[in-house]
Amino acid sequence: MHGGARAEKQRIRQEARMISERLTPEYRQEASRAITRQVLELPFWKEAGTVMAYRSMPSEPDTRELMETALREGKTLLLPRCLDASRMAALPVTDPDGLKPGTFGIPEPEIPEEGTEIPEPDLILVPCLAAAPHGVRLGHGAGYYDRFLAEHPGKAVCLCFRALLRPDLPAEDTDVITDLVITD
Repeated sequence: MHGGARAEKQRIRQEARMISERLTPEYRQEASRAITRQVLELPFWKEAGTVMAYRSMPSEPDTRELMETALREGKTLLLPRCLDASRMAALPVTDPDGLKPGTFGIPEPEIPEEGTEIPEPDLILVPCLAAAPHGVRLGHGAGYYDRFLAEHPGKAVCLCFRALLRPDLPAEDTDVITDLVITD
């Protein structure tokens, strides 16, 4: 079945990219605001001392306000950095604008000095290409987040535009189900 699920995921990825390309900037902005509002209301958010976010791509819900709010509220903000072809780390950031482009041209945090204590994230905000309402998410296929989430027990919340919600996402054994999907 694995081959079948993989082929199905590829097909859905292509569909999701096409749907995503048709979303207007106005919709993205409005939907991002709605998603941000909901995240900030979550008990997970309120209780979290350390939040792992991500720098959103133009095709994703905008995470800027979430990053800024985390810092303003005195939370520790972590952002992902690719370490190699399969692993990523969540590293502390105090200025999301001061990052340098990393592995995929995505701005990433610097590797901190040896011996720097890196806290475990209480809340992990997770990007997706598409997601199912019950928490299955479809990423870009490299598996970085699945491997990360399997090793870090924080609450995982997937941010997804409503237009990209799909009830029919196939899941493989290596797929980590997120605790919650927040959509507009």
